[in-house]
Amino acid sequence: MLRHKLIHPQINAVLAAAGHHSSVLIADGNYPAASKRGPQAELISLNLMPGVPTCNQVLEALLSAVPVEAIQTMQTETSGPYALDGDPPVWSDYRQTIKDAGLDVEIEPIDKWAFYDAVSTPDHVLTIQTGDQQRYANILLTIGVRMD
Repeated sequence: MLRHKLIHPQINAVLAAAGHHSSVLIADGNYPAASKRGPQAELISLNLMPGVPTCNQVLEALLSAVPVEAIQTMQTETSGPYALDGDPPVWSDYRQTIKDAGLDVEIEPIDKWAFYDAVSTPDHVLTIQTGDQQRYANILLTIGVRMD
């Protein structure tokens, strides 16, 4: 019986096989998950309906299961149809979830195209597609080292 919050068997299997520097993408409902992922990354579709589950809910489950040493998000655009003034509201949720998990890790926004490049590496082992409809909700986790 598992003691952490994550109970999805396929996700647990991929995480158990992943190692230090492996990356896991929690993708929002608009992310092109079929084409923007690592060459051997598994794709697990949890997108049940718009908004369910959210990226933050998946983040909470993953942080209960694996050590994370880095977290990247897709930097917001400042012009065009997807532009935002300041951080997207979902990033505040992420910061609280990270804090609640007891991690001392900052969110690092990176350029959209650099984000796609980071996800397309051989180190990318898993994409979890959610139904989250919030802009800039994609979040890339780099697995750390278990210290206990």
